[in-house]
Amino acid sequence: MQVLVTGAAGFIGFFTAKKLLAQGISVIGVDNLNDYYLPQLKRDRLDQLLKQPNFEFRELNIADRDGVSSLFADYQFDRVVHLAAQAGVRYSLTNPHAYADSNLIGTLNILEGCRNTEQMQHLVYASSSSVYGLNSKMPFSTSDNVDHPVSLYAATKKSNELMAHCYSHLYKIPTTGLRFFTVYGPWGRPDMAYWTFSEKILRGEPLPIFNQGKLKRDFTYIEDIVEGVVRCLNVIPQEQPDLKPQSPAESSAPYKVYNIGNNQPVEIETFIQTLENALGKQALREYLPMQPGDVEATWADIDDLNQSVGYKPSTPLAEGIGHFADWYLEYRKNF
Repeated sequence: MQVLVTGAAGFIGFFTAKKLLAQGISVIGVDNLNDYYLPQLKRDRLDQLLKQPNFEFRELNIADRDGVSSLFADYQFDRVVHLAAQAGVRYSLTNPHAYADSNLIGTLNILEGCRNTEQMQHLVYASSSSVYGLNSKMPFSTSDNVDHPVSLYAATKKSNELMAHCYSHLYKIPTTGLRFFTVYGPWGRPDMAYWTFSEKILRGEPLPIFNQGKLKRDFTYIEDIVEGVVRCLNVIPQEQPDLKPQSPAESSAPYKVYNIGNNQPVEIETFIQTLENALGKQALREYLPMQPGDVEATWADIDDLNQSVGYKPSTPLAEGIGHFADWYLEYRKNF
């Protein structure tokens, strides 16, 4: 089997490629290695993958239509894991065009590549818990309406789900969207709170704690996320022509959307205390108002995921943060 992983030098893409390679699957990874965060971190992840004999890499911006078309012409992909995206809620407030280029045009190019690949079995792509926006009912369920995003990033991820559904309906391409909930762990992203908080704690700088600390997040360990990704990749949605959808989660097309979260939201103060314990140093705190584009809480209903693929994340926060802290303390010696 030959699998394309977009965003292979990114956090989730790196771990996904590693897991597929460990299963003996041939992986072709693409990434544009941009400078949204430390390019060296992306290259260090990529170096780990390049040591594997059944891994090939192509540096490519998925917004490049001709480049993506050539990629699909050069390989005969059986399945695609599409994780490349411009990430981050706050960055979308100042650099909106980066999200249109990568998340909308880039995803369209990947969908077109899949449409023109005869043996294509399944496209799994990254969505986000951010699509729930102003929803207040907890936990967030895939059967909920998600028409009120509060950031452009979230709007592009919702758009990706709509685009995928269109291609599933028109061209019978099986697609599965995965709404990730606050992913953390070793080799993670420097723009995420667990990384920035760790650096500030070690430097003795105050942590910016928004909404006066009244925040909760469904933190999900990276290996739990990737286990869910790979399991979903192997469960291919089927067309159900007689189905009359009763909720946004249902479709007669070969189309699915799942949440992948820990199903255990954690208060930000508990998160900080866990990080303090793992790093062995107390944090200074600076309480601030709510940020534009942010939400007060996230909490994943994962019943659909568990019923369909027999899996639910289970890594406790203290264990996962411990793994991150051990890696981070060693890795930061390089910068």
